[in-house]
Amino acid sequence: MTMDSDDRPDDRPEAEPDPADVAAFAERLFASVLGAFETLSIHVGDRMGWYRALAEHGPLDPGGLAAATGSQERYAREWLEQQAVNGLLEVENAEAAASDRRYRLPAAQATVLTDRGSLDHLAPLARMFAGAAARIDDLLEVYRTGGGVPWDAYGADGRDAQGDVNRPWFDHRLADALASVPELHAVLSRPGARIADVGCGHAWSTIALARAYPQATVDGYDVDAPSLDAARAHAAEAGVADRVGFHLVAGEDLAEASAYDVAFVFEALHDMPRPVEVLDAIRRAVRDDGAVVIMDEAVAEEFAPDGDEVERIMYGYSLFLCLPDSLSTPGSVGTGTVMRPAVLERYATDAGFSAARVLPIEDFAFFRFTRLVH
Repeated sequence: MTMDSDDRPDDRPEAEPDPADVAAFAERLFASVLGAFETLSIHVGDRMGWYRALAEHGPLDPGGLAAATGSQERYAREWLEQQAVNGLLEVENAEAAASDRRYRLPAAQATVLTDRGSLDHLAPLARMFAGAAARIDDLLEVYRTGGGVPWDAYGADGRDAQGDVNRPWFDHRLADALASVPELHAVLSRPGARIADVGCGHAWSTIALARAYPQATVDGYDVDAPSLDAARAHAAEAGVADRVGFHLVAGEDLAEASAYDVAFVFEALHDMPRPVEVLDAIRRAVRDDGAVVIMDEAVAEEFAPDGDEVERIMYGYSLFLCLPDSLSTPGSVGTGTVMRPAVLERYATDAGFSAARVLPIEDFAFFRFTRLVH
């Protein structure tokens, strides 16, 4: 079938793109590919223990790094050179033979890549990226046909990275953030208070709550059994196992009415297939004079193109991790990571809450705390 010129809405020839725009976008794409390779190389260095060995024993030559980590020298050498070319490592003697060059991990890089307690520890993001990339064939299939990729398909890389990347903030900042809201702090400080942490994962939030409020008991709920196994180990190591309990229960299946003084959902509601049902169950499980708080991503109020870095990374999480996980459950609403405030408010009112009020906590640019009002 052909189209006559009279049938065309506009038969003017399409304008040629500006060569400068073409070159600029090509440069952007090339930079993205460089970043992807660098991210995967960071994942390799993290999982092979190469960064930790350099931090603890460096500077090292390829043979020394291989010996310290039980790895193959030729691959260690190539990685060391790649890291130096990318500016992640420093070289003491660049003019020496390849096998004799000694490489150093600078202090700033060591903090970001090896210090698991630092708020700047971002190596788990590379592990998350690699976990998603490993599932790309599955993701392409569900993009075509529907359905999803469940969280357990991402394996330890996804599960452990999620826990590790959030741990420093929960360890260092959660207690102060909650204490900065007097009415919330008062409820949490009640003698014998009971707290629910719904979607607790590795339980760093659960542990932080137990430490901050020693008169309280905390119940962590999650649907991922391996995460709860890790949570129990973490709680025992932290010395709070006597005041925390963990339950393999979905949020919508909370059954005990008026049992809790406070319930939290930390960065998990957007993953849940049935968020309204979860919030309804939480509403019934929390006393009328208690508090329900949702901590989720601090995305913009409205969609707009050319978003900031928060929007960009959250859409990345959503496309490759959160949305496929949510849609792996039949009947899921498919929220995705980018849950706008109006969406949360709609979920809350549909679940029987009267309002959703953003709390004045601005400690970290990536999170927004919202209290749901009975």
